[in-house]
Amino acid sequence: MKKIEAIIRKSKFEDVKDALHEIEVNFFTYWDVTGVGNEKKGHVYRGVSYNTRDIARRHLSIVVSDHFVEKTVNTILQHAYTGEVGDGKIFVSPIEEAYRIRTKENGTSSLQ
Repeated sequence: MKKIEAIIRKSKFEDVKDALHEIEVNFFTYWDVTGVGNEKKGHVYRGVSYNTRDIARRHLSIVVSDHFVEKTVNTILQHAYTGEVGDGKIFVSPIEEAYRIRTKENGTSSLQ
């Protein structure tokens, strides 16, 4: 099992969420986060300067079986992409064990 953590633009979240549901990744957690990225300059919109050093993003946490990692990562890459600085990052980490509290199942069967 692997844990996939993705930090993406909030504006791309619905696209990513819908695409993950299409490939049957139906359970994941997410929360709003703020971080500092590579973009050093601010933006000017209608004469008002905006600080873009602190970037609001959405953090997704997904646990999948080993054979589903590549499909999940590719889906996020495809649907979170804008080509601009600040598209985000994806991290993949090993998970030693998982348990479903209600049924006490463990391993990959607890993910279904």
